[in-house]
Amino acid sequence: MALRLPPYQPLPPPTAAGPLLEVPILSLRPTQLCVGLAEVRSRQADFGSESGQQRRDYLGKKPVPLVRSSAGEVWMVDRHHRLRALAEIDPQATAFGYVVLQVTSPNPTDVLKELHHRGWLYLYDGRGAGPLSAAALPQQLSGLQDDPYRSLVWKLKKEKVIEPAPLIPFHEFRWGAWLRSRAALPPFSSEQLDPALPVARALARSSAASHLAGWTGRR
Repeated sequence: MALRLPPYQPLPPPTAAGPLLEVPILSLRPTQLCVGLAEVRSRQADFGSESGQQRRDYLGKKPVPLVRSSAGEVWMVDRHHRLRALAEIDPQATAFGYVVLQVTSPNPTDVLKELHHRGWLYLYDGRGAGPLSAAALPQQLSGLQDDPYRSLVWKLKKEKVIEPAPLIPFHEFRWGAWLRSRAALPPFSSEQLDPALPVARALARSSAASHLAGWTGRR
């Protein structure tokens, strides 16, 4: 399966030009339909072992790229997994972010058009079906579906089979879509990744994957 995503603009990195915004996590609107729940659960375990100040220090080093309408509504263009994990632990938690786009319209439809134009929406569901309408996006992180292929890619990144590409929107989903197109993977789930890992490792290291950002070919 080839993702039919529009050409994307790289996400601007945070700069030292101004202070970060502190925003309630539950006020942020997602720009994707799904997450890999294996990563969410792993991040929950990490957050659960930290103090409130440790969490704030960590989040301050990982600011969220934000898009804001003139009405003050805010969309997050990254960090869905870690913030979903933290919001399930502490619904009152806040995160830090920086505005990558200020939209002059108060209309959410206009904001979504701007996001789509920049390639900053991921409109495929947890089974890889799409692209769907932007109207299918949930209002909050709690509405995100599970995509086991996204979980699989998270595991491959942890093992350094795939390298990060933090400024490429939906980098891990691009890898997940490619793996989903391979017929060799056995059945698996976000709770049970082990059945698919040996084949997924071999595929991700193969020359057939060399066109994907983050490919290493590392054995």
